[in-house]
Amino acid sequence: MSSSSVTVRAAAKINVALKVGPPRPDGFHPLSTIYQAIGLYDDVTVADAPHWSLSLDAHHRIDASEVPLDDTNIAMRAGVALVAHHGVERCASVHINKGIPVAGGLAGGSADAAATLVALDRLWDLNTSDEDLLAIAADLGSDVPFALVGGTALGTGRGELVTPLSDAGSWWWVVVESDIGLSTPQVYREFDRLDVDNYEDALSAGVRDALGAGDPMALCDLLVNDLTDAALSLRPDLAQVRDDGLASGALAALLSGSGPTYLLFCADAEHAKNVMRGMAARGYERVSACAAPVAGAHVVTYDGDL
Repeated sequence: MSSSSVTVRAAAKINVALKVGPPRPDGFHPLSTIYQAIGLYDDVTVADAPHWSLSLDAHHRIDASEVPLDDTNIAMRAGVALVAHHGVERCASVHINKGIPVAGGLAGGSADAAATLVALDRLWDLNTSDEDLLAIAADLGSDVPFALVGGTALGTGRGELVTPLSDAGSWWWVVVESDIGLSTPQVYREFDRLDVDNYEDALSAGVRDALGAGDPMALCDLLVNDLTDAALSLRPDLAQVRDDGLASGALAALLSGSGPTYLLFCADAEHAKNVMRGMAARGYERVSACAAPVAGAHVVTYDGDL
């Protein structure tokens, strides 16, 4: 990383618990969710430039062909929003090195936006307050504030109101990616069509106690995602992924956000390796073990050339 550029890493998010209410008058669904940042990352590098530009490299397992490279990309919108907030006229090149699947229910776009905000703030010494960064992030998207915060947190409102939670656990998830993405708006429309009505607080006493104790056996019975039925209605094939994960020895199988990524909950690192082997034996190739919780968007330094 040269002195004229800054690289920031941001993690994928999962929802340990996701409760969804009926649409509000503004069209958003009220959420009560337990966010967790996991060890799957995008890196965003920014540098001064005469005009805004966006480029992207993706890991070979990721199809990024549908990611826009113009001003509709949320990372680009993040940069424009930051300079507008400060009333400065500056432009940057933004390069995304993508390790988080696209349209996978892991908030990769939100991670890119959060990373861009932090990277440009550091590049230009803007000294944006945490409060202002979170406000800009909330305007960009519901998951962007959590991508800034990381760790484990309660999300309310439409998910943009984030409160860090005490988490003593060292959690392990096996992430099973899908070859085909799922549209989040489409999943929510299907949720509305199914007329699910069981909205409640995601942070039960049991969840709080399990996180505080770092107890995977207690937490595995409390994992929930209200969007599961909607996603499986659109993608019935995902039920096989869930079943194969459980057959491979996972403590629980949890849809990630709006899907289609499945998360297999494991007791520890060794258990996660065994579950990965079980999934590989069943023909799954895009599978990785991820620790959690991890930090929110933060500056990283590389040895050697990028």
